[in-house]
Formats: sequence, C-alpha cells, structure tokens
Amino acid sequence: MRICVYGAGAIGGNFAARLAAAGNDVSVVVRGTHLEAIRANGLVLHAGDRTIVAGVRASDRPADLGPQDAVLVTMKASGQHALAQSIGPLLGPDTPVAFVQNGIPWWYGHGLAPSRPPAPDLSRLDPGGALAKAIGLQRTVGAVVTSSNHVMAPGVVRNISPERNTLWVAETDDRQSPRILALRETLKAAGIASPPTTDIRHDVWHKLMANLTGSTVCLIVAQPSTIQASPPVNRLVRRAHAEAMAIAAAHGVMVDDDPEVRFGPGRVYPDHRPSILQDYELGRPMEVEAIVRAPLAFARSAGLDTPTLDAIEALCVTLAEAKGLYRA
Repeated sequence: MRICVYGAGAIGGNFAARLAAAGNDVSVVVRGTHLEAIRANGLVLHAGDRTIVAGVRASDRPADLGPQDAVLVTMKASGQHALAQSIGPLLGPDTPVAFVQNGIPWWYGHGLAPSRPPAPDLSRLDPGGALAKAIGLQRTVGAVVTSSNHVMAPGVVRNISPERNTLWVAETDDRQSPRILALRETLKAAGIASPPTTDIRHDVWHKLMANLTGSTVCLIVAQPSTIQASPPVNRLVRRAHAEAMAIAAAHGVMVDDDPEVRFGPGRVYPDHRPSILQDYELGRPMEVEAIVRAPLAFARSAGLDTPTLDAIEALCVTLAEAKGLYRA
C-alpha cells in the first residue's frame, strides 16, 4: 500500500518505520532537522531489542509525494490547521485520511448515530471548517492510538511500548467499508494491532479517560504518570474519572473502564511523561482544546456538574496560556 504519514514525529515515526519494514511504499511529511536526518540516514526506530532503519521518502512539501492509498495524520490536534492548505496533493478520490490524535477529534459530530445526542459546538477544533473542506468528509477516517514513543534525536524514535502498539480505525459512521478492512490488514501485517471496532466514539472516549483524568494532572503537578499512585492524587483522578464517565454516558457512550483497574492498588504506572506535559516543558503548542475543553463542552451541553474537571480545566488553561502555548 502507498501510505503517507503526515507528521512523522514520535508516534508517526514509529508507525512509518514499521509500515515501511513490512514492504509498503511509505512517505513522510516532516520538516527541519528531522527531515534532514531522515533524508541522510533513513528513519530509525528502536523498539525493544529491534532496530529498524527504514528507507522512506521524506519531504516538507506534500506535492513532492503525490496521491496516496492512505494518509495517517499523526500531527497533534493543536497543529492540524496547517493541513488544510497543503494536504491536497496527497489525496485521490477515495484516499482515506485517518486522524491519529488524542482527545475529541474535529470530525466527532459528523456521521454521529441519530440515537445519540448531537455533539456540542466543536468549531474551535476546525476553525471555519477548513479541514472538512480541504479533505472532504467522505475521505475522513476516525482513529484512536495506544502507543508510547519519544524522539531520541532527529530522525530517531524510541518505541517505549514495543508490545503495545494499537491503532483503531473506522469510518466516522462506523460502516465496515472495504477500505477500512484493507487498512486494518495493512497495519496488522506491519506489527501494529488494529482490532475491529463498531463504535469509534467509544474508543475515543476510552482513550480520553487516560488523557483527561490522568495526563492533565501530571501536567498540573509536573510529574510523570507514576504520581497517580500517590494517595491524594489517586483520589483526585478517581473523582475526575467518575465525572468523565458520566459525560460520555450522557452522550450515549458507555465506556467499559473499571476505575479499580485504572487506578486501583494493583495498577503499575509507567514512568512516562504524558505528551501534554512534554509539550508544556518543551514549549510546543498544547492540545488543551481537544483533551480538556472539548470534553467539558459535552458536559455543559448535557447539563452536568463537573467540579473536579472544571478545576483541572482552569489550571491547564492557565498554565498553557501563561507560556503562550494555547489561546482560549
């Protein structure tokens, strides 16, 4: 399959290297020193005891790469606005464009089942509808990822979870289309788990439970995920989790996420700094809108009282705005 990974940083670099090693024709859209390193040395992935040096086509201009069979957008939600003006050359008539991101995606309200309440106003995730217009809703594919990675050096990625790399993909209306089945098979052949799903919004909210209730607290206290085992922090994240579960349920999504499994005494937390904390510390634009504010828009549209998440939102927004990494 001819696949472009748009934004081959930590997660994108991991997936691009694996897909290329499996024999796919892979290209990446990157820039700066990352682009220079990949052109000179290939894309290098360290995953456990395995090292992959992938020969991929790399450019900062999608026009250099041409139409694709599939595009994986692994840019963070905070940077996706840049896609609208540049992604066109990668698109064929039916090229699926999968948005691999954290938080509530811009497409959430499109293809929503009539049995579920309508989504709140999510226009801040796609100002002016630029992504919807440039890509087309018929090409848009939902995606949810579980994979821990970081960039060690330009062009070099470390996969921290070599046995846990999963990418759920689905049409936004959950149809089991031929292109989704083909994309899942391609991912699995590259060692990336891609389980079948009949409800991509369930997967969105399930992943959001970790980001909204745990990662945000790590940001506030500037500590890795292990801080959630601390008794006072554990009580806080449990309250946040209960509120987040109620928000999902109010919008027709019953998340099978046992708090005792997520926060109980048997949980072993990774010594990993969540991406929202990494962005804060490195001075990169932060996914506050998708991870924090959009979920609370769902709460307000349902008339729910969420005091713990409201406090988390206020602190996250204040921290991000103070460093110029988010604008409310």
